[in-house]
Amino acid sequence: MPSALESLKKHTTVVADSGDFDSIAEYKPQDATTNPSLILAATEKTSYAKLLDDAIAYGKKHGDTVDDQTAWAIDRLLINFGVEILKIVPGRVSTEVDATLSFDRDATLAKARRLIKLYDEVGISKDRVLIKIASTWEGIQAAKELEEKDGIHCNLTLLFSFAQAVACAEASVTLISPFVGRIYDWYKKSAGRDYDGAEDPGVLSVQRIYNYYKKHDYKTIVMGASFRNIGEIKHLTGCDFLTISPKLLAELAKTEETYEAVLSADAAKKMDIPKTSLSEKTFRWQLNEDAMATEKLAEGIRKFAEDGKKLQTLIGDRIRSA
Repeated sequence: MPSALESLKKHTTVVADSGDFDSIAEYKPQDATTNPSLILAATEKTSYAKLLDDAIAYGKKHGDTVDDQTAWAIDRLLINFGVEILKIVPGRVSTEVDATLSFDRDATLAKARRLIKLYDEVGISKDRVLIKIASTWEGIQAAKELEEKDGIHCNLTLLFSFAQAVACAEASVTLISPFVGRIYDWYKKSAGRDYDGAEDPGVLSVQRIYNYYKKHDYKTIVMGASFRNIGEIKHLTGCDFLTISPKLLAELAKTEETYEAVLSADAAKKMDIPKTSLSEKTFRWQLNEDAMATEKLAEGIRKFAEDGKKLQTLIGDRIRSA
Protein backbone atom coordinates (compact mmCIF):
# COMPACT_ATOMS: atom_id res chain seq x y z
CA MET A 1 0.00 0.00 0.00
CA PRO A 2 1.33 3.47 -0.84
CA SER A 3 2.03 5.83 2.00
CA ALA A 4 -0.31 8.70 2.79
CA LEU A 5 2.36 11.05 1.47
CA GLU A 6 2.60 9.23 -1.85
CA SER A 7 -1.16 9.22 -2.36
CA LEU A 8 -1.45 12.86 -1.25
CA LYS A 9 1.05 13.87 -3.94
CA LYS A 10 -1.27 12.41 -6.60
CA HIS A 11 -3.92 15.01 -5.77
CA THR A 12 -2.02 17.94 -4.24
CA THR A 13 1.31 19.68 -4.75
CA VAL A 14 3.35 19.18 -1.57
CA VAL A 15 5.52 22.04 -0.31
CA ALA A 16 8.08 21.77 2.49
CA ASP A 17 7.55 24.25 5.33
CA SER A 18 11.17 24.33 6.43
CA GLY A 19 14.51 26.04 6.20
CA ASP A 20 16.32 22.76 6.79
CA PHE A 21 17.91 21.51 3.58
CA ASP A 22 18.17 17.86 4.66
CA SER A 23 14.45 17.66 5.43
CA ILE A 24 13.56 19.27 2.13
CA ALA A 25 15.78 16.86 0.20
CA GLU A 26 14.38 13.82 2.02
CA TYR A 27 10.72 14.40 1.16
CA LYS A 28 11.17 15.77 -2.36
CA PRO A 29 8.52 18.52 -2.38
CA GLN A 30 7.79 20.67 -5.42
CA ASP A 31 8.37 23.98 -3.60
CA ALA A 32 9.58 25.20 -0.23
CA THR A 33 8.53 28.07 1.99
CA THR A 34 10.33 29.77 4.87
CA ASN A 35 9.57 32.47 7.43
CA PRO A 36 11.65 34.47 9.94
CA SER A 37 11.12 31.86 12.65
CA LEU A 38 12.41 29.04 10.44
CA ILE A 39 15.43 31.05 9.26
CA LEU A 40 16.27 32.03 12.85
CA ALA A 41 16.16 28.38 13.94
CA ALA A 42 18.33 27.33 11.00
CA THR A 43 21.05 29.90 11.79
CA GLU A 44 21.63 28.15 15.11
CA LYS A 45 22.96 25.08 13.27
CA THR A 46 26.69 25.00 12.58
CA SER A 47 26.08 23.46 9.16
CA TYR A 48 24.69 26.79 7.99
CA ALA A 49 27.57 28.91 9.30
CA LYS A 50 28.91 29.61 5.81
CA LEU A 51 25.62 31.14 4.72
CA LEU A 52 25.61 33.41 7.76
CA ASP A 53 29.28 34.37 7.31
CA ASP A 54 28.70 35.24 3.66
CA ALA A 55 25.69 37.37 4.57
CA ILE A 56 27.64 39.30 7.19
CA ALA A 57 30.52 39.93 4.77
CA TYR A 58 28.02 41.13 2.15
CA GLY A 59 26.35 43.46 4.63
CA LYS A 60 29.65 45.03 5.67
CA LYS A 61 30.44 45.82 2.05
CA HIS A 62 27.09 47.40 1.26
CA GLY A 63 26.20 49.43 4.35
CA ASP A 64 27.75 52.47 6.00
CA THR A 65 26.32 52.10 9.51
CA VAL A 66 25.91 48.94 11.58
CA ASP A 67 22.14 49.14 11.22
CA ASP A 68 22.40 49.45 7.45
CA GLN A 69 24.96 46.66 7.26
CA THR A 70 22.68 44.46 9.35
CA ALA A 71 19.72 45.10 7.06
CA TRP A 72 21.74 44.19 3.98
CA ALA A 73 23.12 41.10 5.73
CA ILE A 74 19.64 39.85 6.65
CA ASP A 75 18.41 40.29 3.09
CA ARG A 76 21.47 38.46 1.79
CA LEU A 77 20.89 35.65 4.32
CA LEU A 78 17.33 35.19 3.05
CA ILE A 79 18.67 34.95 -0.49
CA ASN A 80 21.42 32.52 0.57
CA PHE A 81 18.83 30.17 2.06
CA GLY A 82 16.62 30.58 -0.98
CA VAL A 83 19.46 29.74 -3.37
CA GLU A 84 20.34 26.55 -1.46
CA ILE A 85 16.69 25.49 -1.31
CA LEU A 86 16.30 26.03 -5.05
CA LYS A 87 19.16 23.60 -5.62
CA ILE A 88 16.91 20.95 -4.08
CA VAL A 89 13.34 21.75 -5.18
CA PRO A 90 12.33 21.94 -8.84
CA GLY A 91 9.79 24.70 -8.24
CA ARG A 92 9.82 27.91 -6.23
CA VAL A 93 10.88 29.20 -2.85
CA SER A 94 8.93 31.72 -0.76
CA THR A 95 10.99 34.50 0.78
CA GLU A 96 9.32 36.72 3.35
CA VAL A 97 9.21 40.50 3.60
CA ASP A 98 10.00 41.92 7.06
CA ALA A 99 6.85 41.63 9.19
CA THR A 100 7.34 45.16 10.57
CA LEU A 101 6.42 46.43 7.08
CA SER A 102 3.01 44.73 7.13
CA PHE A 103 1.09 48.02 7.29
CA ASP A 104 3.33 49.97 4.91
CA ARG A 105 2.50 49.41 1.26
CA ASP A 106 5.36 51.47 -0.16
CA ALA A 107 8.01 49.95 2.13
CA THR A 108 6.75 46.46 1.26
CA LEU A 109 7.09 47.26 -2.43
CA ALA A 110 10.65 48.53 -1.93
CA LYS A 111 11.70 45.50 0.11
CA ALA A 112 10.16 43.02 -2.33
CA ARG A 113 11.92 44.65 -5.27
CA ARG A 114 15.20 44.66 -3.38
CA LEU A 115 14.91 40.94 -2.61
CA ILE A 116 14.18 40.13 -6.26
CA LYS A 117 17.17 42.24 -7.31
CA LEU A 118 19.40 40.34 -4.89
CA TYR A 119 18.16 37.04 -6.31
CA ASP A 120 18.90 38.34 -9.81
CA GLU A 121 22.46 39.19 -8.75
CA VAL A 122 23.11 35.52 -7.97
CA GLY A 123 21.43 34.28 -11.14
CA ILE A 124 18.00 33.31 -9.80
CA SER A 125 15.05 34.31 -11.99
CA LYS A 126 12.09 35.98 -10.34
CA ASP A 127 9.95 33.17 -11.76
CA ARG A 128 11.44 30.84 -9.15
CA VAL A 129 10.63 33.11 -6.22
CA LEU A 130 7.45 33.95 -4.34
CA ILE A 131 7.62 37.10 -2.23
CA LYS A 132 5.82 36.34 1.00
CA ILE A 133 3.71 39.18 2.42
CA ALA A 134 1.26 39.37 5.33
CA SER A 135 -2.40 39.52 4.23
CA THR A 136 -3.14 43.00 5.53
CA TRP A 137 -4.93 45.45 3.24
CA GLU A 138 -1.63 47.24 2.64
CA GLY A 139 0.18 43.97 1.95
CA ILE A 140 -2.47 42.81 -0.51
CA GLN A 141 -2.34 46.11 -2.41
CA ALA A 142 1.47 45.95 -2.55
CA ALA A 143 1.20 42.41 -3.94
CA LYS A 144 -1.29 43.59 -6.56
CA GLU A 145 1.21 46.15 -7.86
CA LEU A 146 4.11 43.69 -7.75
CA GLU A 147 2.12 41.15 -9.76
CA GLU A 148 0.71 43.62 -12.31
CA LYS A 149 3.63 46.02 -12.83
CA ASP A 150 6.71 43.94 -12.04
CA GLY A 151 5.69 40.38 -12.81
CA ILE A 152 6.81 39.46 -9.29
CA HIS A 153 4.86 36.52 -7.89
CA CYS A 154 3.55 36.80 -4.34
CA ASN A 155 2.54 34.45 -1.53
CA LEU A 156 0.07 36.15 0.83
CA THR A 157 0.60 34.65 4.27
CA LEU A 158 -1.03 34.92 7.72
CA LEU A 159 -4.41 34.48 6.08
CA PHE A 160 -7.22 33.57 8.47
CA SER A 161 -10.45 34.94 6.98
CA PHE A 162 -12.64 34.71 3.92
CA ALA A 163 -12.39 38.50 3.52
CA GLN A 164 -8.61 38.25 3.20
CA ALA A 165 -8.99 35.47 0.64
CA VAL A 166 -11.49 37.47 -1.45
CA ALA A 167 -9.23 40.55 -1.45
CA CYS A 168 -6.24 38.43 -2.52
CA ALA A 169 -8.20 36.88 -5.38
CA GLU A 170 -9.35 40.31 -6.57
CA ALA A 171 -5.72 41.44 -6.46
CA SER A 172 -4.77 38.44 -8.66
CA VAL A 173 -1.97 37.33 -6.37
CA THR A 174 -0.21 34.11 -7.33
CA LEU A 175 -0.78 32.17 -4.10
CA ILE A 176 -2.33 32.44 -0.64
CA SER A 177 -1.39 30.56 2.55
CA PRO A 178 -4.43 30.14 4.84
CA PHE A 179 -3.22 28.99 8.27
CA VAL A 180 -5.22 25.90 9.22
CA GLY A 181 -3.55 25.07 12.51
CA ARG A 182 -3.66 28.53 13.99
CA ILE A 183 -7.38 28.79 13.24
CA TYR A 184 -7.82 25.42 14.95
CA ASP A 185 -5.83 26.66 17.98
CA TRP A 186 -8.08 29.70 18.42
CA TYR A 187 -11.33 27.77 18.23
CA LYS A 188 -10.06 24.99 20.47
CA LYS A 189 -9.14 27.52 23.14
CA SER A 190 -12.32 29.55 22.66
CA ALA A 191 -14.72 26.60 22.70
CA GLY A 192 -12.78 24.49 25.19
CA ARG A 193 -13.02 21.43 22.98
CA ASP A 194 -11.10 19.53 20.31
CA TYR A 195 -12.05 19.10 16.66
CA ASP A 196 -11.35 16.24 14.25
CA GLY A 197 -10.32 16.86 10.65
CA ALA A 198 -13.80 16.91 9.11
CA GLU A 199 -15.13 19.57 11.50
CA ASP A 200 -11.85 21.41 12.13
CA PRO A 201 -12.57 25.16 11.68
CA GLY A 202 -9.24 25.62 9.92
CA VAL A 203 -10.04 22.83 7.46
CA LEU A 204 -13.52 24.23 6.84
CA SER A 205 -12.06 27.69 6.20
CA VAL A 206 -9.69 26.42 3.51
CA GLN A 207 -12.41 24.28 1.94
CA ARG A 208 -14.64 27.36 1.69
CA ILE A 209 -11.89 29.43 0.09
CA TYR A 210 -10.90 26.68 -2.35
CA ASN A 211 -14.50 26.13 -3.49
CA TYR A 212 -15.09 29.88 -3.90
CA TYR A 213 -11.95 30.29 -6.01
CA LYS A 214 -12.76 27.35 -8.27
CA LYS A 215 -16.43 28.30 -8.63
CA HIS A 216 -15.49 31.76 -9.89
CA ASP A 217 -12.38 30.80 -11.90
CA TYR A 218 -9.81 32.66 -9.82
CA LYS A 219 -6.29 31.58 -10.74
CA THR A 220 -4.82 32.28 -7.29
CA ILE A 221 -3.37 29.08 -5.82
CA VAL A 222 -4.70 27.95 -2.44
CA MET A 223 -1.92 26.53 -0.27
CA GLY A 224 -3.09 25.29 3.13
CA ALA A 225 -0.46 25.87 5.81
CA SER A 226 0.29 25.55 9.53
CA PHE A 227 -1.00 22.06 10.27
CA ARG A 228 -1.35 20.49 13.71
CA ASN A 229 -1.94 16.89 12.63
CA ILE A 230 -2.22 14.74 9.51
CA GLY A 231 -5.99 14.53 9.93
CA GLU A 232 -6.21 18.16 8.82
CA ILE A 233 -4.08 17.32 5.79
CA LYS A 234 -6.20 14.30 4.90
CA HIS A 235 -9.36 16.41 4.80
CA LEU A 236 -7.71 18.92 2.47
CA THR A 237 -6.48 16.36 -0.06
CA GLY A 238 -7.11 17.84 -3.49
CA CYS A 239 -6.29 21.40 -2.42
CA ASP A 240 -3.93 23.06 -4.91
CA PHE A 241 -0.91 23.08 -2.60
CA LEU A 242 -0.25 22.13 1.03
CA THR A 243 2.88 23.29 2.85
CA ILE A 244 3.84 20.77 5.52
CA SER A 245 6.45 20.67 8.28
CA PRO A 246 9.18 17.96 8.26
CA LYS A 247 7.60 16.32 11.33
CA LEU A 248 4.24 15.83 9.61
CA LEU A 249 5.89 14.88 6.32
CA ALA A 250 7.65 12.09 8.20
CA GLU A 251 4.37 10.94 9.74
CA LEU A 252 2.66 10.95 6.35
CA ALA A 253 5.52 8.92 4.86
CA LYS A 254 5.14 6.28 7.59
CA THR A 255 1.32 6.13 7.43
CA GLU A 256 -0.04 3.31 5.27
CA GLU A 257 -3.24 4.84 4.01
CA THR A 258 -4.60 5.98 0.67
CA TYR A 259 -5.79 9.57 0.66
CA GLU A 260 -8.60 10.33 -1.77
CA ALA A 261 -9.39 13.81 -3.08
CA VAL A 262 -11.80 15.68 -0.83
CA LEU A 263 -11.64 18.87 -2.88
CA SER A 264 -12.02 19.20 -6.65
CA ALA A 265 -12.59 22.04 -9.07
CA ASP A 266 -15.33 20.09 -10.82
CA ALA A 267 -17.30 19.68 -7.61
CA ALA A 268 -16.85 23.35 -6.73
CA LYS A 269 -18.22 24.40 -10.13
CA LYS A 270 -21.55 22.77 -9.29
CA MET A 271 -21.93 24.58 -5.97
CA ASP A 272 -24.19 27.56 -5.41
CA ILE A 273 -21.65 30.11 -4.18
CA PRO A 274 -22.40 33.81 -4.78
CA LYS A 275 -19.57 36.07 -5.88
CA THR A 276 -18.60 38.99 -3.69
CA SER A 277 -16.36 42.05 -3.96
CA LEU A 278 -14.69 44.09 -1.25
CA SER A 279 -13.78 47.75 -0.95
CA GLU A 280 -11.13 48.74 1.57
CA LYS A 281 -13.83 49.79 4.05
CA THR A 282 -15.72 46.51 3.64
CA PHE A 283 -12.52 44.49 3.97
CA ARG A 284 -11.52 46.22 7.17
CA TRP A 285 -15.01 45.88 8.65
CA GLN A 286 -15.34 42.18 7.83
CA LEU A 287 -11.89 41.46 9.21
CA ASN A 288 -12.72 43.43 12.36
CA GLU A 289 -15.94 41.44 12.78
CA ASP A 290 -13.95 38.18 12.70
CA ALA A 291 -12.37 38.05 16.17
CA MET A 292 -10.32 34.95 15.37
CA ALA A 293 -8.82 36.39 12.20
CA THR A 294 -8.13 39.79 13.78
CA GLU A 295 -6.37 38.26 16.76
CA LYS A 296 -4.38 35.64 14.83
CA LEU A 297 -3.25 38.10 12.16
CA ALA A 298 -1.97 40.53 14.80
CA GLU A 299 -0.36 37.72 16.78
CA GLY A 300 1.31 36.27 13.69
CA ILE A 301 2.77 39.61 12.64
CA ARG A 302 4.08 40.18 16.18
CA LYS A 303 5.67 36.73 16.31
CA PHE A 304 7.40 37.04 12.95
CA ALA A 305 8.54 40.56 13.87
CA GLU A 306 9.89 39.26 17.19
CA ASP A 307 11.92 36.53 15.48
CA GLY A 308 13.04 39.03 12.86
CA LYS A 309 14.30 41.26 15.67
CA LYS A 310 16.21 38.34 17.21
CA LEU A 311 17.82 37.68 13.84
CA GLN A 312 18.66 41.38 13.55
CA THR A 313 20.29 41.33 17.00
CA LEU A 314 22.25 38.16 16.20
CA ILE A 315 23.66 39.56 12.97
CA GLY A 316 24.20 43.06 14.37
CA ASP A 317 26.25 41.62 17.23
CA ARG A 318 28.31 39.57 14.80
CA ILE A 319 29.00 42.63 12.67
CA ARG A 320 30.08 44.68 15.69
CA SER A 321 32.44 41.97 16.91
CA ALA A 322 33.96 41.24 13.49
